[in-house]
Amino acid sequence: MNKDWHSGHFCCWQCDESLTGQRYVLRDEHPYCIKCYESVFANGCEECNKIIGIDSKDLSYKDKHWHEACFLCAKCRVSLVDKQFGSKLDKIYCGNCYDAQFASRCDGCGEVFRAGTKKMEYKTRQWHEKCFCCVVCKNPIGTRSFIPREQEIYCAGCYEDKFATRCVKCNKIITQGGVTYKNEPWHRECFTCTNCNTSLAGQRFTSRDEKPYCAECFGELFAKRCTSCTKPITGIGGTRFISFEDRHWHNDCFICAQCKTSLVGKGFITDGQDIICPECAKQKLM
Repeated sequence: MNKDWHSGHFCCWQCDESLTGQRYVLRDEHPYCIKCYESVFANGCEECNKIIGIDSKDLSYKDKHWHEACFLCAKCRVSLVDKQFGSKLDKIYCGNCYDAQFASRCDGCGEVFRAGTKKMEYKTRQWHEKCFCCVVCKNPIGTRSFIPREQEIYCAGCYEDKFATRCVKCNKIITQGGVTYKNEPWHRECFTCTNCNTSLAGQRFTSRDEKPYCAECFGELFAKRCTSCTKPITGIGGTRFISFEDRHWHNDCFICAQCKTSLVGKGFITDGQDIICPECAKQKLM
């Protein structure tokens, strides 16, 4: 204070009582007696509601003030001076009490997240960094991609190994496309004729004993043969054919051996290995 005062004029700025020989406090270059200073400027203690006088240490947190002796955990009453603490609902707690009552816990180990601990979060769940691991290989996920399934977390590799669709032929993962046959998945390149290995994807095929065959192989291996042209009668694509006793014909091949008229839906007469229409049969008898 760079001011000179007559002893009779050195008074409290508030109550005008003489400060000569008395303790006083300067505030904005104005002197105050202790009583006036504390009543005007001192803070009230949050705990005991008493004035925090100039002889007491004023501890403050978020615009609230405490006597040093009153700065206590709201639950266990331990002193919080020079210790870590947390606040909740206008109350302060020591680290242990705060953690026990309010701190969020890791979905992996169940322990609380200490101050400064890195937290991994996904939707409403959270983990310590070391606890955020693949449920199968136990390797930390870190910043790598992962796939959640039900309540478990999988790294991409383990998820594919366990859940990805696999080809029934080569047992490798089908990453795109693919063919379904008899409710089972195949790579397009694996879905081939059992006999010649020609790709059947997008092609006409049929099956025998649960195995797929191209039309050509099926006809050569299993189909009835036309008595007339000796080619296979596959039935694929709605092909029509006619059977008589132990002989078979394509619809187009079922014709009179003499006049070549179609006999489909008409009467016919057998002449050895041939079939002929009634008219040709009459002419043959004449």
